[in-house]
Amino acid sequence: MMMAEFAELIDSHAHLDFPEFADLSAVLERARQAGVSQIVTIGIDFETSRKAVRIAEENESIFAAVGIHPHDSFAVTAEDLRELETIAAAKKVVALGEIGLDYYRDRKPRQIQQECLIRQLETAVKIGKPVIFHIRDAWGDFFEIASQFQATLPPSVMHCFSGDWEIARRCLDMGFYLSIPGVVTFPKTDPLQEVAKRAPLDRLLVETDCPYLAPVPYRGKTNEPAFVVHTARKVAQCRKESLEKVAVHTTENARRVFAIQASVKV
Repeated sequence: MMMAEFAELIDSHAHLDFPEFADLSAVLERARQAGVSQIVTIGIDFETSRKAVRIAEENESIFAAVGIHPHDSFAVTAEDLRELETIAAAKKVVALGEIGLDYYRDRKPRQIQQECLIRQLETAVKIGKPVIFHIRDAWGDFFEIASQFQATLPPSVMHCFSGDWEIARRCLDMGFYLSIPGVVTFPKTDPLQEVAKRAPLDRLLVETDCPYLAPVPYRGKTNEPAFVVHTARKVAQCRKESLEKVAVHTTENARRVFAIQASVKV
């Protein structure tokens, strides 16, 4: 892989604990060669959250987010929330996530999803960390719940943003950042490309959501952090701006929202 010809990037959303990344050192070397300086690896339940923390602690330029994904939601108890707080207290944990609502798959009852989200938002406010939201086909309930925390929740991230411009504008008005996935490179994704074009550059992040959603020209293959460059390039094309400009701003944005300091490349 050729060395990157532009400023560094941050992959704001990866799942490095997945078996596809058993040879993590090789994955990180390819990321480094592509100009990816830092990565946020994401938990989706207690087990994967602990794994995310361990991966982050073992790699200087990797950070972790911990939380209960809507597909794994359950009626959390006070003891569960204390456990989440304990995991989130690790030094390398920069956010709670991914958490949210998913009415597309509906793998868990919607009321359980909502209650699990609310309890985790209360925890995020308590510990003063941002949230990484997973919202799919659930915007009405999301806005109703999020509005209750708007005044107290730190600026947070809409992961793998999938809404149109009207939804994007509501998220922006609430102070959220929009994280653009490789989907933006797919054909027939005009609404997402419009969001990438119209959203303020100081409110955009880029992500892979690897091993899922590999961008063109790797669509259908295992995604990995090195491929985030293709997403950034497409965002730049949508905006008619330079790749370097998009890279600089999305990297600064990720560091701002996650309170990450610049460090050596992975």
